[in-house]
Amino acid sequence: MLGTLCTLITALTYVDAAKVLTQTPAVHTVSTGQQVVLNCNIERPEIHPTFGTGFSSDRFDSKTSSNINYQFIIKRAETGDSAVYYCGTTLDVMNVLDVFSGSSLPPPVLTVFPPSRAELQSNKASLVCLSSQSVPFADVSWLAAGSPVSSGISTSTAVQQPDRTFQISSYLAIQTSDWNMEKVYTCKVSLGSQTAEQHINKSDCPTEE
Repeated sequence: MLGTLCTLITALTYVDAAKVLTQTPAVHTVSTGQQVVLNCNIERPEIHPTFGTGFSSDRFDSKTSSNINYQFIIKRAETGDSAVYYCGTTLDVMNVLDVFSGSSLPPPVLTVFPPSRAELQSNKASLVCLSSQSVPFADVSWLAAGSPVSSGISTSTAVQQPDRTFQISSYLAIQTSDWNMEKVYTCKVSLGSQTAEQHINKSDCPTEE
């Protein structure tokens, strides 16, 4: 029996002088065959909600609980339904839906690169963590000597690769002195219930001088 997968990321909100539009969940992950409900709240009422092209199948439906709250429903999700779904009169707000046929997401595969020799000649350097995964979202964090790092982190959005996987790059700025003191750094990537960690310190790079 397929397990339930549900990964939520903070809802996206579009605001201007004329309307406020919110979609939830921003990212939704389910197994094949499950029902999917995407919610759209428009504070400026829309009188006639309609589907875009491509939703003629009886698997799709919509409901309105009020004149500002709308639901787009996929009765039985298929892998081909994985897509970005837009709501409203502009393309500024979206839901992302990922549908999988397996019972769980495969864990991300991590690779961490040390600072370059050129960087180590200065006071500051950077570590790079590459995460390869099956979906275009993940939570990336860093630890230094086991403690969470809250600054000096720059993480890219996911980029789809030729093999249809997605790659996220995360950079951590560090002090060269900390690296020389053998401090252990950890890149941690969480994807639904799956978590992967990769550790690195100076002793892992014996070729460096």
